[in-house]
Amino acid sequence: MSHTIEGKKQLLTRVRRIKGQANALEKALEQDKECAAILQQIAAIRGAVNGLMAEVLEGHLREYLGAEDVSTRQRNEDLAQVIKLLRSYLK
Repeated sequence: MSHTIEGKKQLLTRVRRIKGQANALEKALEQDKECAAILQQIAAIRGAVNGLMAEVLEGHLREYLGAEDVSTRQRNEDLAQVIKLLRSYLK
């Protein structure tokens, strides 16, 4: 996936932010913080993961499904792979 290599620094920054949010959530749970604060942290993590997923998925779609030199057979295989992944993600 060359699109992830090109955007590696930005993607790693997002992952590190998610890791920090997860650590903050763990700390909030350990310290018996209010439910509202915990729910807010969970929502922030979910939003960050969704943003990461959207960015990587967009790059994948543009690179593989948007390429003009891809055969119909290969495009259909790539599309099936993305559909399977999205179904798994959205469960």
